Amino acid sequence: MVLSASVKVVMGSPLPSFSLSDPHHKEYTSKDLLGPKGLMVIFISNSCPYALAAWPRLIRISRHARGLGIHTVAINPNIHPDHPKDAPREMVNHIQEFGIDFPYLVDEVQATAKAFQAQCIPDIFLYDQNAKLVYHGRIDDSWQDERKVFRPELKMAVDALASGQEVERRQISSVGSSIQWR
Repeated sequence: MVLSASVKVVMGSPLPSFSLSDPHHKEYTSKDLLGPKGLMVIFISNSCPYALAAWPRLIRISRHARGLGIHTVAINPNIHPDHPKDAPREMVNHIQEFGIDFPYLVDEVQATAKAFQAQCIPDIFLYDQNAKLVYHGRIDDSWQDERKVFRPELKMAVDALASGQEVERRQISSVGSSIQWR
């Protein structure tokens, strides 16, 4: 997998509309997923080293955000014949293993990832209650070692959004494995 970084997306951009299913074929729409204070959208997979390091943090941040009225959805765009560990059947195992308690959806044709301009795993977008982008950046400043985190940027953005404060404008791009484009 090739190292890649998220691209700049204009703050205030609208939440792209999507309809995707989870590995059990339950369908979700972007409109239904939006929480009373917003929605965190995470493009991620099962097997990328960056994703494996990020999952525990994202699950904790998601639980915190849910308590503040911000919902979370994870989307797997790496459904590719060359990557069987990211297949929907493996997503079921991953959900159970990590205790993922928010929708983890299949983007088999990668149209949703393209609509968001997602580039890497993980690529994180945070939208306010009006479905406008307020944060597109990394989780924190130490992807490899959570004990060395000095700036928990995503959590800071979630807290600011939930409390009605302005989300910090300085946002550092996510870095991770490139999405495995078909």
